[in-house]
Amino acid sequence: MEQDFYKGRLQHRFGLDVLTPDADDRATVHRIIYDELVQGRAEPVSREAYRMVITRLISQGAEAIILGCTEIMLLVKQADSPVPLFDTTGIHAEAAVDRALSGALGLKSS
Repeated sequence: MEQDFYKGRLQHRFGLDVLTPDADDRATVHRIIYDELVQGRAEPVSREAYRMVITRLISQGAEAIILGCTEIMLLVKQADSPVPLFDTTGIHAEAAVDRALSGALGLKSS
């Protein structure tokens, strides 16, 4: 979240104001990812913690939330948020399929 991978691109390409969770919320997000989600666990208390992070971001003006880790959709779904959630894993997968099917990768159908 601290790195510029999404933030810089969204700011420079689209002129978006990008918010990130504060240090405590980032620590919570990282702890849940590494202590639970990567181990295949999704505790109800952790789902509520993520909902609270989302709520705090919305209160700061967030109009959408980027879920920038492959495991987060194991924990929260669109129903957990009043603003759109963008699952970057799904977005990348769809783009890869679209590109492959368009022939942009030089693949030929048999």
